[in-house]
Amino acid sequence: MPSSSAADTRVRSVVVLGGGVAGWMTAAYLGKALQGTVEITVLESPSASPLSLGVATVPSLQHSFFDFLGINEEEWMRKCDASFQMAVRFVNWRTEGEGEARARPLPSQGPDHFYHPFGLLPDYDQTPLSHYWFKRTFEGTTKEPFDYACFREPPVMDAKKSPRWLDGRTATRYAWHFDTGLFADFLRDFAVAKLGVRHVRGELAETVKDGRGFVTALRTEDGTALDGDLFVDCSGFRGQLLDEAMGEPFTGVEGHLLGDSVVTADVRHDDAAHGVEPYTSAIAMKAGWTWKVPMPGRFGTGYVYSSRFTTREEAAAELCALWGLDPATTRIGYARLRVGRSERAWVKNVVGIGACTGFLEPLEPTGVHFITTALHQLVRYFPDRTFQPALVDRFNREARVMFDDTRDFLQAHFHYAPRDDTPFWRAGKELELPEGIREKVAAYRAGLPIDAPVTDESAYYGTESGSRSTWTNGSYYCIFAGLGLMPDAPMPVLAHMPDSVAGAEPLFDSVKRQQQNLLETLPSTYEYLRRLHGESRF
Repeated sequence: MPSSSAADTRVRSVVVLGGGVAGWMTAAYLGKALQGTVEITVLESPSASPLSLGVATVPSLQHSFFDFLGINEEEWMRKCDASFQMAVRFVNWRTEGEGEARARPLPSQGPDHFYHPFGLLPDYDQTPLSHYWFKRTFEGTTKEPFDYACFREPPVMDAKKSPRWLDGRTATRYAWHFDTGLFADFLRDFAVAKLGVRHVRGELAETVKDGRGFVTALRTEDGTALDGDLFVDCSGFRGQLLDEAMGEPFTGVEGHLLGDSVVTADVRHDDAAHGVEPYTSAIAMKAGWTWKVPMPGRFGTGYVYSSRFTTREEAAAELCALWGLDPATTRIGYARLRVGRSERAWVKNVVGIGACTGFLEPLEPTGVHFITTALHQLVRYFPDRTFQPALVDRFNREARVMFDDTRDFLQAHFHYAPRDDTPFWRAGKELELPEGIREKVAAYRAGLPIDAPVTDESAYYGTESGSRSTWTNGSYYCIFAGLGLMPDAPMPVLAHMPDSVAGAEPLFDSVKRQQQNLLETLPSTYEYLRRLHGESRF
């Protein structure tokens, strides 16, 4: 530890309130980033009972978090019951009916499902392939759905193939599914053993503050005082520091999103007989939607619903009916969701990480991504004990922009979904869209490219050597086109770019060749996971 002096304003100790995914990601990341110069303590309640669920992530998790910690992908995957996620697959968002895992037929357009892949969308001449695809669609030269025409991955996912070859080489971009309880336990053991993080079990009894309103210590029920310079609130929906102690206002998103409750279950699955899906499913229901997160030998599932339009008993029955479960013998979890965000994520010397500062229904895999991004920003703007307002304000502004942009992106899913057969789906279309997303839709309808949402970490551009092709992100196009929302006309400038239009044509053939090559050479996800986790796991 550095010696202190009158002029030494360095932060010497950080106290993290709460364990779980957010708490132990925070402790591990700060422990590594601050290089042993700060004492880190995690106060974890023995009575805390966070939801232990299958969760989906984004592709940057390995590079931005685990590689930073020096943890091999296969090591943590084995410890956390992890499997692969190549996309979110939206099922029955355009057709009416009961919750059904199988995609219903669309009128003369194939099944009612579409993918939001993590794969990258080819560009040609600085124009995404999506815009050449729509020009072909508009002119009647193709009826192929956007995702299957422009991405390599959809047929691969239909066939339940792995994103990696058996020799470990990577075929395409992917993220992961894992068990949140195992994930938190793994990071706890790593942080304590490898990074010297102090772990204290106890119930918070008092938050001690000085005359300025800064927190100076957390006192437990047994009288233990945990002094600190910086306090990180990872207490989840309770918000024990940011909300209760600091009194920071929390704003709900009722005017944007209707899902406020969830029922969950863990379902056994015969992987040998049915294979393992390398994607998360988002299945439309009568009063919301259901996730399916496959893991070895089972899948986690949860029905996010609006309490305005159904009861928890009805939601549980609907979830059980979806998977053919017996309500009398199935263990169902219930939770009320605190959906919204704090006005500020950082107040004085308290920083919120995770659900205490903001939570959105996990329609796109934002939860772990929010945590990772917040940790990157906390280290970037890490303070001394003077807590300069410029650092705090910049952190708060970036957290606010990320949350609000994601909220708008999620709201667009429900607003533009064609189905309106239940009160829930009709109500979602009556909520006013914020100006930012309306501007993006207007640009989309005019045929123009639009930026990826802030939550989409695939703002990565690679160059294909020897051509004018690049790779970019297609998140908005995936969702809008998948829901049946189309531009009014092709991108106007393409009418003046015949050489570019002709030059882009071979890219569609290249996508088809790559799809076929991956189908022929990749193992099944089941086969790869069986090698990774061991035969006894299945």
